[in-house]
Amino acid sequence: MKINGFDYQRVTGVGGVSLNVAVGGSGTPIVLLHGFPQTHLMWRHVATDLAADHTVICPDLRGYGASDKPADDYSKRVMAADIVAVARELGHTTFALAGHDRGALVAFRAGLDHPDVITHLMCLDVLPTLDMWDVMHGTTAAVGFHLFLMAQPPGLAETMIAASADTFFDHFLTLWAKDSEAIPADVRAAYLDACRAAVPSIVADYRASATIDVTHDQADLAAGNKLRMPTTVIQQDWGAALGFDAQALWRAWSTDLDHQTTSAGHFMAEESPAEITTAIRDLLKR
Repeated sequence: MKINGFDYQRVTGVGGVSLNVAVGGSGTPIVLLHGFPQTHLMWRHVATDLAADHTVICPDLRGYGASDKPADDYSKRVMAADIVAVARELGHTTFALAGHDRGALVAFRAGLDHPDVITHLMCLDVLPTLDMWDVMHGTTAAVGFHLFLMAQPPGLAETMIAASADTFFDHFLTLWAKDSEAIPADVRAAYLDACRAAVPSIVADYRASATIDVTHDQADLAAGNKLRMPTTVIQQDWGAALGFDAQALWRAWSTDLDHQTTSAGHFMAEESPAEITTAIRDLLKR
């Protein structure tokens, strides 16, 4: 499946990794990064709207969708460098960046590592990796069982997930959506096909968030490194459910933060695309 009206090309990221990239529209550039268990298709509604007056770039992250799936190098630092390299190859030395879920963690890292490249930043329904692990405790941590599973040493998670891949990935598509019709059958099938073919790389991405990504976040926190660009965070009210102040956690990382909660489910770009598109346009005015 493809985003209507968008052109597709292969663009090289870090270390020769080739990414599948959809590009549409014209004007100031914005890059949209997908989450788990999805591909760039999750942005199909938002991307076509923004393409009316922006150049919109929607890659499949390394390890996902139709992009290359190397055996390793899934730190968010490397994945963020992929996106900067892709944008540069497409002719953009600066750009706005929005990410959802895993893509939001890549976007967060890009904002910290490439502050002169990222003009505006949006992160949807995540906490920074270091904070995510800190708030997961007690029985409430059961909601994030997949984080702990995929944090295990190589072999176990890959074998378990591959043995029942459709059941595993569909669990999240069903559980995390408040509007079940927001992901129609053909799109759901495309997500499941993509994930089924990418189990080792998806696990490697998550494993990095329990290892090297934590190290990178700790180093930035110790150095006082913060996001300097206008930043918008939109998320479900997980803080109220799990007992933490999400806005306070994000303020520790940003000098210019607009933190919002949404009544939509986790897949908010598909469940409430007008809300997310409006928020992106508002961000770009700051």
